[in-house]
Amino acid sequence: MDLSDEHIDGHVDVVVVGAGLSGIGAAYRLRTECPDRTFTVLEARDAMGGTWDLFRYPGVRSDSDMFTLGYQFKPWTAEKSIADAETILGYIHETAAEFDLEQHVRYRTKVVGADWSTRDARWTLSLETPDGPRTMTCGFLYSCAGYFDYDHGYTPEFPGLEDFEGEVVHPQFWPEDLSYDGQRVVVVGSGATAVTLVPAMAERAAHVTMLQRSPTWIGALPGRDKVADTLRSALPAPIAHRIIRSKNILFMLGFYQYCRRFPDRARRLLLGLTTRQLRDAELVAEHFTPTYDPWDQRFCAVPDADLFRTIRHGDAEVVTDHVESFVPEGIRLRSGRVLEADLVVTATGLQLLPFGGIAPSVDGETVDLHEQFVWQGAMLTGIPNFAVCLGYTNASWTLRADLTHRLVCRVLNHLSRHDLAAAVPAPRGALGERPLLDLSSGYIQRSIDEFPRQGNRVPWRVRQNYLIDSVTTLHHRLGSSMDFVPRSAVRRGADDSVPA
Repeated sequence: MDLSDEHIDGHVDVVVVGAGLSGIGAAYRLRTECPDRTFTVLEARDAMGGTWDLFRYPGVRSDSDMFTLGYQFKPWTAEKSIADAETILGYIHETAAEFDLEQHVRYRTKVVGADWSTRDARWTLSLETPDGPRTMTCGFLYSCAGYFDYDHGYTPEFPGLEDFEGEVVHPQFWPEDLSYDGQRVVVVGSGATAVTLVPAMAERAAHVTMLQRSPTWIGALPGRDKVADTLRSALPAPIAHRIIRSKNILFMLGFYQYCRRFPDRARRLLLGLTTRQLRDAELVAEHFTPTYDPWDQRFCAVPDADLFRTIRHGDAEVVTDHVESFVPEGIRLRSGRVLEADLVVTATGLQLLPFGGIAPSVDGETVDLHEQFVWQGAMLTGIPNFAVCLGYTNASWTLRADLTHRLVCRVLNHLSRHDLAAAVPAPRGALGERPLLDLSSGYIQRSIDEFPRQGNRVPWRVRQNYLIDSVTTLHHRLGSSMDFVPRSAVRRGADDSVPA
């Protein structure tokens, strides 16, 4: 259905929030698997692409291979497996154009409120638009806005920051006109953003220092997949894509399971590989040997060992210490050393924000998200006709995202076939609880209490295993863990729900 202004202050069957990699994938699945449903994609920003349009810092790239981060239905054809943001953004736009999806996207339209009416079995959305506050209604609300706060990054309180005579920037808000040619740069942090920035900035800076409080697990991956290149040259694109994707899924899952089951062996393997890259065992022991086990936090990948190569050539160094305070010439460390800097980049993490900041309410009462459980990694107890898109923490985001898109379509088609108005997950019996995101990373631990929980058994357990999920997610009997509202009950104005 063509998007026009009449959708605002009107009604559609499904609203998707966010026009990034996930939102465009959801639009494709809705168009192909629910062709009888009208839908709109609401994007708060003025451009498609989400993360890949927002972040503009030097070297920004994927931290997963694009054969799995890309769509199952749209083969990745670019040369590099670990791709830069510009190439990924082009891929998203190409997908939207190929499947005629942009007509469904409304830009500069931010969802600031969402209230479910039990009596009417529909959502009323409060929107911020260029024309002022507006409203619209929908039958199903699907948040594909991720769980990062696009408006605020995380920066700790640094004593003496106001005394620093240089410039301080956060990667999430990189100035377009920032020049660092010939400058001394300190990148504070050691996560995925920091290990991307250091080799990229070292090409133009006089020197780059990565300042970390403690080491992170980092490993080198080839920027190009030679096996993929061979398969793509010998086989039709769809077949090659399927084989390459399967190969990479098996490798990622196998590596993750190896790390979790045999942490000591994984530690020795990774440290050996890092030592081979840096050729300095003492350097590895001091700056690249984490205290936690592999995959207790998300693993950082560096394509073609660019970070290690930059350090080995002397264009960058790693310092493991704590910030005592900023001083006019740079940063004084707890050890007493002063890192002189013209520019400090605070790659200190992202701020989590549940589901794009949407605080859903039911019949005017705001739902406490932390009191809810997630069903199949997608829908929430206590909130009818509402789903969220959550990717894997140990594999490409899109793998789980696409499963969730298809699950949402399955629920929608079930509602249509059985003349039902609404669906809400409902446990049969008590659930043990676990954090939704089960990693020890600081950015997760700071905000995890704002998120719903996962349970201790299927289908309430959010697994980190695509192979199992790909078999079970779309075949679980819906009525065994979900309540439904018949459309006839809504027409009568009743609000009782019945198990299917």
